[in-house]
Amino acid sequence: MPKLIAGPAIVEAAGTKPKRIEEFAGRVNSGHRNVSVARMKSPEGWLEPGQRPEFEEVTVVLSGMLRVEHEGGVLEVRAGQAVVASPGEWVRYSTPEPGGAEYVAVCLPAFSPDTVHRDS
Repeated sequence: MPKLIAGPAIVEAAGTKPKRIEEFAGRVNSGHRNVSVARMKSPEGWLEPGQRPEFEEVTVVLSGMLRVEHEGGVLEVRAGQAVVASPGEWVRYSTPEPGGAEYVAVCLPAFSPDTVHRDS
């Protein structure tokens, strides 16, 4: 039988300004360890530390622009576009433009603070 997830769990975010993370499926809200699905709402000027996660992250931008810094340069991912970061790849996410951004992140396996490996 399909399982209804009535609403997301709000998860604390890293970064320079408050960002809202709404986890629908994952370790916190549904107990999933193989995948996490979360909607992010980040304000203009938000910047998180760089990270080298052990998981693959697929991010679909719903509105605004998500900047993705990586060892080879910078990507500007706009509404209607997506970006995939591979396990072990260094990335840093930010939302520098007016209005911030809203996006959905899918992590395989599920996001974990123990496997994200943020820069100090």
